[in-house]
Amino acid sequence: MKFFRDYCATLPDEIMVAAGMLTAPDGSNAKLAAVLACHCGALADGAKAVQPIKEFGPPMVDQMGPISYCAQNGLLDPALPKGALNYWKAQFLTDLSDEAIATLVACFERCTSPMSQIVLEHFHGAASRVPVTDTACAMRITGFNVVLISQWSDPRQSEHHIAWCRETYAALHPFLGKFRYVNYLAEDEVGNPVADAYGPNYQRLRVLKSKYDPENFFHTNVNITPLHG
Repeated sequence: MKFFRDYCATLPDEIMVAAGMLTAPDGSNAKLAAVLACHCGALADGAKAVQPIKEFGPPMVDQMGPISYCAQNGLLDPALPKGALNYWKAQFLTDLSDEAIATLVACFERCTSPMSQIVLEHFHGAASRVPVTDTACAMRITGFNVVLISQWSDPRQSEHHIAWCRETYAALHPFLGKFRYVNYLAEDEVGNPVADAYGPNYQRLRVLKSKYDPENFFHTNVNITPLHG
């Protein structure tokens, strides 16, 4: 995880990298760390950009190589099988510090399901340089988003696996920033996470909501309420 953090500080715009903590799918229950990279550019440039990953220690598996857009887009589908039960929490970190990494590792060691994962997404590049108020999206930053994916198959164990996710999220509280990604917000959030997701654009969006949907007809979503709502 420390290598991942330092490596992300060197990335060109053409590459996006995420890291994950997951359980080996072979039934051994071994805890693994993984790095996923996507370089959208010339093959030679991509090979050069991912070389530090390949040189960092002996990997258990190395499947990096040229891949089509469609294949890349569905690369993680097997890890999120249809019909699985899910409970997620996600938020940006103020920084992927050594202390935050230690907390993440300790929490994953207590992970209750081999289907569960902790994912770290790195945001940077051209999208982060768009002025915040130019669009509705306020995630114009460079940094790390942590996604806690609790996943299981037996509904009788739901409380047990949900508790792990909530306890991990609570343990990360000292390291969490204010930014949220709207697609990761859950129904049981406290406070006003929608305002956190849209940041300084939230009030402007409420004005637009009041104009185009004053009765809040479109409300079964991550809802922006009209000004009078």
